[in-house]
Amino acid sequence: IIPFHRSNWIIAPFQVIRVAIFSPKLDFGFYMMSFSIIGHWVPSGAIAFTPAELTQISARFRETVVVIQDPETGAVGAAVEGTWGETGYPVLAVIPALYPEWLGNRGFTETHGVTYPYVCGAMANGIASTELVTAIVRAGGMGFFGAAGLSPARVTQALDTLEQNLGKGTAWGMNLIHSPNEPALEEEIADMYIRRGVTRVSAAAYMKLSPAILRYALSGLSQDSTGKIHRRNYVFAKISRPEVAKHFMSAPPQIMVQRLLERGLITAEEARLSQFVSVAEDIIIESDSGGHTDNQALSALFPTIADLRDRIASTSGRSRQCRLGAAGGLGSPQAVAAAFTLGADFVLTGSVNQGCVESGLDASGKTLLAAAGLADVMMAPAADMFELGVEVQVLKRGSMFGVRAKKLYELYRRYISLAAIPELEMKALERDIFKKSWQDAWAAAAQYWTVRDPSELQRAKADPKHQMALLFRAYLGQSSKWAIQGLSERRMDYQIWCGPAMGAFNSWVEGSFLELPENRTVEQVARNLLEGACQCTRAQQLRTCGVPMPAISFLYHPQRLQGEES
Repeated sequence: IIPFHRSNWIIAPFQVIRVAIFSPKLDFGFYMMSFSIIGHWVPSGAIAFTPAELTQISARFRETVVVIQDPETGAVGAAVEGTWGETGYPVLAVIPALYPEWLGNRGFTETHGVTYPYVCGAMANGIASTELVTAIVRAGGMGFFGAAGLSPARVTQALDTLEQNLGKGTAWGMNLIHSPNEPALEEEIADMYIRRGVTRVSAAAYMKLSPAILRYALSGLSQDSTGKIHRRNYVFAKISRPEVAKHFMSAPPQIMVQRLLERGLITAEEARLSQFVSVAEDIIIESDSGGHTDNQALSALFPTIADLRDRIASTSGRSRQCRLGAAGGLGSPQAVAAAFTLGADFVLTGSVNQGCVESGLDASGKTLLAAAGLADVMMAPAADMFELGVEVQVLKRGSMFGVRAKKLYELYRRYISLAAIPELEMKALERDIFKKSWQDAWAAAAQYWTVRDPSELQRAKADPKHQMALLFRAYLGQSSKWAIQGLSERRMDYQIWCGPAMGAFNSWVEGSFLELPENRTVEQVARNLLEGACQCTRAQQLRTCGVPMPAISFLYHPQRLQGEES
């Protein structure tokens, strides 16, 4: 027996696939795929030919299954228990066992020391909390703490907790978000990660390389006596555009490397080795997700980035290929299975984890997420890149944030200053958004920037439009915190980052124990998604062998899963 291509089923050498037209007297009025017989199977248990029976067989993906054919009717089915014999049902194919641990790329799990190729994404403002990261790592996956939007002191506190809970060097990391308006803050956070020995970061919202992310990626590069290059720090670059992916898949620009060297931020050895490695070895291909997104379809985006990866690898001469992860829209087993079928080395989930008990979102926000459907999301201006017109995907159902945020950006585009906004428009802002006079709202915003970055106030004094941007950004920035705090008087202003995966997840778990928000732990969500993806994969394997499998959408229903399979 030999493995056939990259799938998990095995056929005999010189196996011939043929298309046979069954005789009309057997009542087969269609074309059917058939295989050369590789032996005979004597079943000792149930055999499956009907949709219900085949569904039960597909659930037993941890066992070897044989594809058999009824010699009298020509029907193709499957069996698990039995033995090989001289007579019995003709065997068309043998499909070996499949485990959740085997999905994706074993190189990913071995490099990062995880059991499953499953990552919980870094949802900002601590929504991807230390509790969430701890839970998924202990369950065999990887997790990133959502450091974006938090102060250095709060990030330090999270680091202390994670080191205490999980230790250093295990499969967890921190978020490093691109901050074009606050480059000093980005560099401070990167410096903290390097000093504290954080070996994995999730790099988000980057449109080009920054000195901070490049310094982190190059820090710790070394070469052993055999010439092999080792890296201490791993960048998980979250991208949704080929032009951005290219920056992270290629060797770093030597002019940027030289500047870091001149500043004493990297060593001469790290600078020398930089030309032989890519900036990142783990690329997160993010499709239609919550938060920052380009709303791309994974089925179109992933192959495009994969082709780019292969072209860069063929011209660079580097033996180490970038690993590709899939993210965005992964709220059901079918979606997770499809991501692995596309070639994903690992998958990353976000929206579905935000509704879990360990997330930093308040229970009131989790209740809103549990009621969301596919269409209950919208795009709205982002607080961190408001002036650039960058948008994030948020929950629409149960909140007015998206509509109100769009109104603020419309006013920002239309008027040159707060004073230029018509009185009726300003009164509506004060009543519905600021909940106070705009002067009092500005005083609170100015107090914040006095501590955060006084230079912003100097710009606002010289540029009235910048003052307007800072005031509007104050609402956008606070709205996500109100959702985390569960501020009841601001419930209609909750900014909850959410993609369509949440609606898909809610539809899938309807009627199961995971329908209730209080039952949604990050481990149960992860394990059910992976278990379901295995059953979907097994069903597709059977289909490719000519077995008439039923629609996979009805194959797997969430169940309470305990322990780990060996």
